[in-house]
Amino acid sequence: MQEEKLMRGLKNRHVQLIAIGGAIGTGLFLGAGKSIHLAGPSILFAYMITGAICFLIMRALGELLLTNLNYHSFVDFVRDYLGDMAAFITGWTYWFCWISIAMADLTAVGLYFQFWFPSVPQWMPGLIALVILLIMNLTTVKLFGEMEFWFALIKVIAIIGLIVVGIFMIFKGFSTSSGPSSFTNLWKHGGMFPNGINGFVLSFQMVVFAFVGIELVGLTAGETEDPERVIPKAINNIPIRVFIFYLGALLVIMSIYPWNAINPEKSPFVQVFSAVGITAAAGIVNFVVLTSAASACNSGIFSTSRMVFGLAKDKNAPARFGKLTSHKVPSNALFFSTAVILVSVILNYIMPEGVFTLITSISTVCFIYIWGITVISHLKYRKERPDLAKANKFKMPLYPFSNYLILAFLAFVLVVLALAEDTRVSLFVTPVWFIMLIAIYKTRNTKDKQEDQVIQEEIAEN
Repeated sequence: MQEEKLMRGLKNRHVQLIAIGGAIGTGLFLGAGKSIHLAGPSILFAYMITGAICFLIMRALGELLLTNLNYHSFVDFVRDYLGDMAAFITGWTYWFCWISIAMADLTAVGLYFQFWFPSVPQWMPGLIALVILLIMNLTTVKLFGEMEFWFALIKVIAIIGLIVVGIFMIFKGFSTSSGPSSFTNLWKHGGMFPNGINGFVLSFQMVVFAFVGIELVGLTAGETEDPERVIPKAINNIPIRVFIFYLGALLVIMSIYPWNAINPEKSPFVQVFSAVGITAAAGIVNFVVLTSAASACNSGIFSTSRMVFGLAKDKNAPARFGKLTSHKVPSNALFFSTAVILVSVILNYIMPEGVFTLITSISTVCFIYIWGITVISHLKYRKERPDLAKANKFKMPLYPFSNYLILAFLAFVLVVLALAEDTRVSLFVTPVWFIMLIAIYKTRNTKDKQEDQVIQEEIAEN
């Protein structure tokens, strides 16, 4: 029987825009106000540092993926270098990461929709969006690529629009309610570190969350037509994206409005567009964040279905999840992941508030695990397979120093999460997830060994 394989239906433009979409989250549009309020202009340094670390993580991921074109996800190389149990835990943890993000973003779709139609129940737009995204994902992987291409394009146009309008305002010395627009606003109001090192350090929890999903470009490798050319290009462009879309946008925002004049409860994008006289600014930004949330949910449905498909192929999930349709889409895995995401619609109906801060902070801790396990796998691969490393043209820079630097940074972020009261609880809850996975794996392993022993005994008797 021929092994069922995912179709390589994503083109270069799909992967490039998926990579951009992964690097631009709702955190930038809505969370920028809060992070600026916390760190002031030093937020720029937090984004530079986190962006550099994420680039190194992606270089490690890219090098691993290109050592073997049969690798379709993290699980494949984690198994090769860290064993079956690590692969089992990594697969289901990455699935959980994206399930929780999809659940949170589906809730966001409902909230953003209420901006225009406040009388519509919060759960209804989320349910409609989930059904539409499921239908589109069931067709072909190429359609997923097209959806992400246009979703990401909307985000890119919005940010470039903000930067262009902002630069015009700065050079014209455009006056706002807080005074004239000028680059001097970056240091005139208490310097670059107005809230000291404490505010700067605490901002990392939000900044890291803004980069969650950047590794999705690695998961698309299994469905890329020309991975050896496309993956390196997508990864090497990450620093340019960070510079333009994060640093460029935040630098412009804080030059137009002093950091202490930005309302932490509102999107700074709305403030800038409103200042220039665009009365529909709030509506425009709401449309952008709505598509951004739909994009993140779409990515969640795609990535979780592929992860379950991979787990089924490795016998770490029921075999039915490893079946493909005639369009080479893992439909059973798609239905399973969508059914779990549907829980968020039920929660929005029963209890519209409260549960998602916990889910997203747990997700962040799980993503730190995923990034960490990728870097550890890279270390093991370099030590155990120097032949593959020598032949690989896409090497991670500054190995092994960069590996240990990443691991130290991830440990630092966990400490930062422990400092904030609203994220501290995730550090106590998340270990329960890992303990549960270890218990399931060991129970299943014991059962498999017992069944093998019974078969061996029956063969011996006959």
